[in-house]
Amino acid sequence: MPKLKSVEELRNLRAQVQKDLTARTETTTTITVGMGTCGISAGAREVMQAVLQELNAREIKAHVTTVGCIGMCSKEPLLDIQQGDEPRITYGNVTPKMVPRIIEEHVIHGRVVDDWVVGRIAMGQEE
Repeated sequence: MPKLKSVEELRNLRAQVQKDLTARTETTTTITVGMGTCGISAGAREVMQAVLQELNAREIKAHVTTVGCIGMCSKEPLLDIQQGDEPRITYGNVTPKMVPRIIEEHVIHGRVVDDWVVGRIAMGQEE
């Protein structure tokens, strides 16, 4: 980050950070990548990078977060998508090459890519 040289630059930076934070937290789309050691060893970091790059390239606002292991190690890397009140969908064995299709079909068009789904949780059923 460059050195700030005035109070005005600090104010501008603060305004931009607040705008970015608001955009991330007020979106109805949350994408979660499993980043336990099992996920990382299976390629979750690369999947996370692919998600961030795809969202950025398409200028899509989504809250992207990570979790540890949820116990489906054989299905790692795992990627969850939650949009509004729709069921939370978990995709398994995700690779960076799968990410553009997941973003295009699921996030943009609302069509779940059923071939890659390993779990669904309706809102209100989470524990």
